[in-house]
Amino acid sequence: MSAALDERDRIRAAMDRILAGTPQRSNGALTIVALAQEADVPRNALTQRHTDLKNQFYQQVRGKGGPSELETRLRNTIAKLRKTIVNKNGELKQLRTDVPALVRVVNQLSLENDLLRSQLAQSGRTVIAFPKTQPPR
Repeated sequence: MSAALDERDRIRAAMDRILAGTPQRSNGALTIVALAQEADVPRNALTQRHTDLKNQFYQQVRGKGGPSELETRLRNTIAKLRKTIVNKNGELKQLRTDVPALVRVVNQLSLENDLLRSQLAQSGRTVIAFPKTQPPR
């Protein structure tokens, strides 16, 4: 069997798997890119060497009506993930905006703490803790 015939057989088998909704190597989308990936051939094999198979695939896709359940599910998942990415990027931007202000607050509190500690050390006074009282029952 020649390489071209083997390639054509792989493309036909890949067409059958994709149209049946049982892809093995691709995402199952009804596209030439997915078909080439499923058949393990370069995309130009379909766009240049085997245009008849490409046209046959598109004809079968049109005859099928709409996208497969797998493709619909994958597209929905992609849409959800894109929304998640947008939300996470927004959160990240907000956190990056908050960090400098928080660093300034921590520095200010550290300076105040150092000042209070030095005042306490200079005064020579002893700090006495209030006795613990038990809350009424």
